[in-house]
Amino acid sequence: MNNTNTSSPVDETVIGPILESAVRVDAGRIKAIIEKALLMKGLDLTEVAALSSISDPELLGELFAAARRVKDEIYGKRLVIFAPLYISNLCANECLYCAFRARNTGLKRRALSQAEIAEETRLIINQGHKRVLLVAGESYPREGFSYVLKAIETVYGVKEGAGEIRRVNVNVAPLTLDEFKQLKATNIGTYQVFQETYHRATYKNVHVSGKKADYDWRVTAPDRAMQAGINDVGIGVLFGLCDWRFEILALMQHIRHLEAHFGVGPHTVSVPRLEPASGSDTACHPPKPVSDVDFRKIVAILRLAVPYTGIIMSTRENANLRRETFALGVSQISAGSRTNPGGYGDGEQEDESQFSLGDHRSLDEVVRDVAELGYIPSFCTGCYRLGRTGADFMDLAKPGEIKYHCDPNALSTFQEYLLDYGSPATRTVGTKLIADTLAAMNPLQRSISTTLLDQVNTGKHDVFC
Repeated sequence: MNNTNTSSPVDETVIGPILESAVRVDAGRIKAIIEKALLMKGLDLTEVAALSSISDPELLGELFAAARRVKDEIYGKRLVIFAPLYISNLCANECLYCAFRARNTGLKRRALSQAEIAEETRLIINQGHKRVLLVAGESYPREGFSYVLKAIETVYGVKEGAGEIRRVNVNVAPLTLDEFKQLKATNIGTYQVFQETYHRATYKNVHVSGKKADYDWRVTAPDRAMQAGINDVGIGVLFGLCDWRFEILALMQHIRHLEAHFGVGPHTVSVPRLEPASGSDTACHPPKPVSDVDFRKIVAILRLAVPYTGIIMSTRENANLRRETFALGVSQISAGSRTNPGGYGDGEQEDESQFSLGDHRSLDEVVRDVAELGYIPSFCTGCYRLGRTGADFMDLAKPGEIKYHCDPNALSTFQEYLLDYGSPATRTVGTKLIADTLAAMNPLQRSISTTLLDQVNTGKHDVFC
């Protein structure tokens, strides 16, 4: 078994002095950094720190406006939609903020059978989803890691009417290099792992026991995944455990490390905030709470600092805050979510869930709301099937060219959703949005999009360019 490792990508000694200097940056310098960000070449640590110090309402408005421009330039008006699929809440770790922690005797433990996973997948498909994030607690039934591999095969194998899951992303415990190679062989999309907090002392305090207590084993998991040939990795921070300004600079160090070693940064960055979880006092009283204003700043700064990277917003946040972050940089959202094993069939069970949801709306309600705001709900997985992953994806994303592929694909998958699953009210809103979007496209994009839409309207599925 090969446990190839690398040194930690985070140097805390660099971060403190940068944050101290940032408080002395004047408005002129802030404006210059925002102007630089509009070039979509990214920002360095000192520039990110300077933006994190903004408190002036006028400068904050300029920050948000710049984030909107960059988001529109690279991603256009589309929002990728997915659902989490929790297959197990078994866990051997003692993480004080998480309901799945090993010593939480109030949590009902459950690992779905393959038949139950198939049934959950059917229910997700019948909502209209094409993409799932498979999630498991960091312990498995007797069969071990092969349980996850079988679950992925099960999900891909479910066909329900004209529906299917076309992309399985995976959020499971850090693996060895050999295990990552096995994971890649299942044709997953993105492997996702969160460091939770990059601050070593805080990390040690909240991760009491279990393999997750090993900071370095976790922080180097994306390296092993990419060494194993998984092109797309997702990273993230659980904001609220430590000062968000520290976390965002450490996150940037991690991103630059991946770029330097593999020629490509993370495919996605997730920005969850600490939320209440059963059996956890830490979640009810975050050590370093993040206000709504600062949370919006985090999204906007990340969009400017790593413009090519997808930013994921979960249903931890309420509907209003989610809406506000769409324009600031969020490009992927979960919808109609359940965070307990079997939740799509049994409903949301607080005594089996990982955390409390802030947005309880159905997928159809979210899709209609997104469309009413002028964003295209996208169920596209075309890049994955065409090999536009890793560096190939970034080569298109960095100059903003990826939207010329993604916009037509977003429209075709949205139309597919409307015809197969949309409520009458959502179809009305969606049909108007598609027409308005086509009218605003350049002639080439409109021609490509119209061709794909015509195919969908005649009964074809899974068409993309």
